[in-house]
Amino acid sequence: MKLCAVGLRGIPDVMGGIESHCQQLYPRLVKSGMEVTVICRSPYVDSSVKEYKGVQLRSVWTMKSKFVETFLHTFLAIFYARFVVKPDVLHIHGIGPALFTPLAKLLGMQVMVTHHGADYDRQKWNQFAKNVLKFGETMALKFSDRAIVVGRSLTGALKNKFSRKSNGIMFVPNGAKTDMDTNMGAEALPADLKLEPGKYVLTVGRLVPEKGFHDLVEAYKKADTDLKLVIVGGADHEDEYSMSLKKQAGDNIIFAGRRQGDELNALYKFARVFVLPSYHEGLPIVALEAIAAGTEVIISDITPNADIGLPEDAYFRVGDTDQLAYKLTHVNELALAINKEAFLNTFNWDSISNDTFVIANNLAMGLPAQPRTAA
Repeated sequence: MKLCAVGLRGIPDVMGGIESHCQQLYPRLVKSGMEVTVICRSPYVDSSVKEYKGVQLRSVWTMKSKFVETFLHTFLAIFYARFVVKPDVLHIHGIGPALFTPLAKLLGMQVMVTHHGADYDRQKWNQFAKNVLKFGETMALKFSDRAIVVGRSLTGALKNKFSRKSNGIMFVPNGAKTDMDTNMGAEALPADLKLEPGKYVLTVGRLVPEKGFHDLVEAYKKADTDLKLVIVGGADHEDEYSMSLKKQAGDNIIFAGRRQGDELNALYKFARVFVLPSYHEGLPIVALEAIAAGTEVIISDITPNADIGLPEDAYFRVGDTDQLAYKLTHVNELALAINKEAFLNTFNWDSISNDTFVIANNLAMGLPAQPRTAA
């Protein structure tokens, strides 16, 4: 069968949780025998690259704009999918792009939407944008043929809210990479950062308010610690927030920019602790990857983070910089260890791809979806 994905910026190695999700998922679907095409946003990819691990890549133009690009690109991508790719299933990622689910249905396509989180909770959006995103969620759940949700608690909430469509709403989580080089040595750490193994706090993500990096910087300054703070990531659209955040850089607060591949894997592996102070998530892939690398984590207590099921010491009240500072000061005294084998079994990309294959394939064949992880 043929699947076409829209809504994401693109792959490979494009910053973002949805992009990381797709980069792990789609090559596995190809190995399972599915033909997959990803329609990428032109500003984020090299249009001359047409394939990644068997996944076909197509670049479609959009304007790079904080408020316009997602909707403009999705609108164009849906027509490209229908009349050029001609898939058996259109896979829309995110509730913003899912605003166009009815359009895809009018064009005669079978539509599967992955709900990556309640994006209307993001601090960067004004009330109008929040309302548009809520409307996109409604369009996704009412008009899609299947809806995959990455958060367990959110799945239950959406089943209750859209009870008439509950049989088509399924929980399939994000996963954790398991292909990191276990023999990787400290020499793999980026040389330009001059870091020592176990001597730094790490966080990874886009420099946007909902990630809470401003709280982490404030808590770090309050903490009594010899560890450095390393912030990996950048901003798709530089604004007052990202620029003010970068002004906090110093000898011990390092903005490392975007990192990928072995550099990022090494940063995960050799961090003393990984911290995610976010106000909004779907199911945070960066936290899952830190845990998979064997690193202890401290994360905010928002519901999607709580769904991971970490020890109590691993959570702090979102926005509480004093509590986070205390945990950074006393990190060696916290009970942060988890059952890694059970964790990797739950957040396993191979199982996740199998579930997604079943949902998409059964949709194309007119059969009910029965994934292993359905909630």
